[in-house]
This record gives sequence, C-alpha cells and structure tokens, in this order.
Amino acid sequence: MSMKMRFGILAKLFAWYLLACLIFYGTILSLFVHIHALGRISEDIANRNYRISTASKKMIDTLWWMAENQKKYDLLKKEEYKEYLAAGRKEYEANLYEIVWLGPAAGSAAADNPWEGLYREYQEQLEAEGQKQADPEYPDVLWLSEDLINQWVEKIQKARTANEQQIESLVKSLNRQGRNAVQWGFVGVSASLLIGLFGVLGFTYGMIRPIRELRRGIKSMSRAGLTDPIRIYSNDEFGKLAGAFNDMAARLTEEERMRSDFISMLSHEIRTPLTSIRESVNLISEEVMGDINEKQRRFLLIASHELERITTLLNHLMQISRLEAGAVEIHPRSINLDEFVQGTISRLIPAAEAKDISIGSQVDPTVPRFYCDPDNMQQVLLNLIGNAIKFSPQGSDILVSVKRDESGKSSNLVFSVRDHGQGIPEEEQALVFHKYYRASGVREEVDGVGLGLSISKHIVETHGGEIGVRSKPGEGSTFSFTLPLYPKE
Repeated sequence: MSMKMRFGILAKLFAWYLLACLIFYGTILSLFVHIHALGRISEDIANRNYRISTASKKMIDTLWWMAENQKKYDLLKKEEYKEYLAAGRKEYEANLYEIVWLGPAAGSAAADNPWEGLYREYQEQLEAEGQKQADPEYPDVLWLSEDLINQWVEKIQKARTANEQQIESLVKSLNRQGRNAVQWGFVGVSASLLIGLFGVLGFTYGMIRPIRELRRGIKSMSRAGLTDPIRIYSNDEFGKLAGAFNDMAARLTEEERMRSDFISMLSHEIRTPLTSIRESVNLISEEVMGDINEKQRRFLLIASHELERITTLLNHLMQISRLEAGAVEIHPRSINLDEFVQGTISRLIPAAEAKDISIGSQVDPTVPRFYCDPDNMQQVLLNLIGNAIKFSPQGSDILVSVKRDESGKSSNLVFSVRDHGQGIPEEEQALVFHKYYRASGVREEVDGVGLGLSISKHIVETHGGEIGVRSKPGEGSTFSFTLPLYPKE
C-alpha cells in the first residue's frame, strides 16, 4: 500500500503517457494500413488495369489491321500482305498473352475472366488454321474470317468496358481510402492533442489545487497560529503531504490547548500565594510588623516591584486564556473619540517623558463619537502606545491618529500608532501577533513575554475589526487596527 501511495503521481504520469502513446501509435498504424491499401490499389491500376486497357486497344487495332490486309491480299494476291498478316498475328498474340498472364482481377474467379475465353478461342483457331494449311487444296486460306474478327472485337470491347468499370471502381476506392486516411489521421492527431492538453491541464490542476490548499493552511497558521484541517483531494503524494500537515496542525492545536490549560491552571493557582506574599511585603514595608531600616526598605521595594510585574504577567496570561476561550464579553457603548484618545495618552505621559518622547494625536473631527467597549479597547491602545514608547529612541516622537477608512469602507475607523524605532523585518511582521513571540532584535534588550499584541489582536477581532503592522527596518513601525463605526445589530 505504501509503495502505491509513494508512486501515485508517477503511476498517473505513466498511465497518461501510455494512453498518449497508444493513441499516437494507433494513428500511425491506421495511416500505415490505409497507405498500404492505397499503394496496393494504385499498383493494381498501374500494373494491371492500365496495361490491360492499352493491350486490348492494340488487339482491336491489330484485328482491324489484319482484316484490312486480308482483303488486300484477296484482291491483289501479293505475298507482302501475308507477311503483314503474320506480323499482326504475332502482335495480337503478344498482347493477348500479356493480358492472360496478368490474371483475373482481385476478388474475381478465373472462370469469370473473359480473356481466358478469348485465349481458348485463339488456340482453337490456331489448331484449325494448322489443319487447313496442311491441306494442299487450301494453300491460300487465311486463318481469320471477317465474322470471327468482328466477334473478337466485340468481346474485347466488352472486356475493355468491364476493365474500365473496374478502373473506375478502384479509383473510387482509392479516393475513399485517401479520405479515410486523412480522416483517421486528423482524428488521431486531434485526440493526441486533446489528450495532451487535458492531461497537462489535469495534472496542473491536480498539483495546483493541493498546493494552494496547503499554502492556505500555512498562511492561516502563520497568521493565526492555528488552522482548521485542509482538504485532501487525492491519495497520492500531495494527499499524503496534506494528511501530514493536518496531523501536524492537530498536534499543534492539541499542544496549544494543553499549554493554555496548564498556564491558566498555573496562573490561577499562583494568584493566591502571590497575593499572600504581596500583602506580607506591604505589611512589612508599612512597618506593621516592626521597624525596618533603609536597606531592608530598598529590598522590600524591589520585591514589591517584582511581585507587581509577576501579577501583571499572570493577569495577561489569564486574560489571553479567557479571550481564546471566548469567555470575555464585549459591551460596546457610545464614547467621545477625542476624549478616549487623549485619556489613553495621558496615562502614558510619565513613561514617555522619562525618554523625552512626545506623543501627538490626530483625531477625525467628523466622528465625535463611536461605539466600543472602552476598557478593552483602551487596553489595545495602551499596548500599542506603550510598545511605541518602549522601542522608540530617546527624544523621538509618536503619532496617534484616528480617521475614517480610506479604502472605501467609510463605516470603519482606522486607529494608527506610528513610531521611529528600529522597525520590524518583513519576515517577522506576520509573527508579532502570536503569543510569546518577540522580534529577534529586541529579545535581549526589552523586558516582556510577548503577550500584549496577542491580547490586542483578540480584542480587536472580538470587536469585528482587524489589526496589522507596516514597518521597514530603520524607518520605524506603524501599528493600525480597524473598528466598525457602529456596532453590528
């Protein structure tokens, strides 16, 4: 079975090639048969019928010439006419022997051959002439009478007519065979061309379709991280490849589910002891348990910051698990767009001022209000602006803009955050929205676990929007997402 699957495409190619060869060589064989028939008919016409026609005409001319010379001999009694008669008889014999030697026509019996009858009559006439010439009472009697000549001429003409009819029939057969040869040759060539064309189209379609499906699955996996099983169209190598891809996707999906469940369980289990540790650190820092010195206070402050970072990480892990499970509900309401943007920026002003970064905004004044879940959507904007601050150089600027969709969908809003950081390589832009992914150029320079953009992507898509990035290394990045201006009814 594995050998059959392994050579599925090869077997199809061989079958197609064998079919094309059969049609091609069948056409060649058909042409050969027809051409052979044409040659045989042409040979019969040229070597038999035309020779019979020519010889029979000479026989008639000879008979009339002999009759004329016999009359002259009867009147003038000159010996030269007897010589003419003898020469004519030899010519007549030669032509008659030639026709008899050619034999009857193909497909006809020897008994139906009129030339055989003429030959027998001629032989009988020779015998009768020999007997008369041996009789001294008849020294000058010639062997042909006028009545006999007329009978032979009539028989020869009938035989010639039959021969001409046979020539006409053979010519028709020749034309028919020629038309059949052309017809079958055309059919064979057309069939070969069609088989070749449909074979190429079939194999091309059979190769392109699974490759297109596999490419769709790979794009879906690279974009969303997971994918539904791709369709399997055949049992050949492409089908095996599609099956292997589906097995891999199913295994990755199962591993992702197990990892999400584990992280969700771990986050939930850590929250309780983490809360106890944080409260204990706070109580010690507030000297509820007794006085502490400055060195102890400094270490307690470091511990408090690390606990806060771990708590934020756990909150993100819990949130991404709820978003993936669809457990987070969106409650859109009408909000003021300019106030929403300015309020989000104001929360990040301290972090921006620490790097001497200015944050500007451009909000479409024709859209005073729009519908969204403000808490979740503010988190998206905070993540994007926070990343812009994190990856922007000292003293640069960031622009937050909101405008209507210029692609023709005026019912959508486009939120954009542009920075002047180092940018993202093109091959990594489709991966930055995956969980735990961090660009290669910042893994060792900036803290984080790569969840902010994944959370933002889930929130935007839950609102019915799309998120993406445009970036060139050394020219900064622009993260943007679209949202419907009005909620879906």
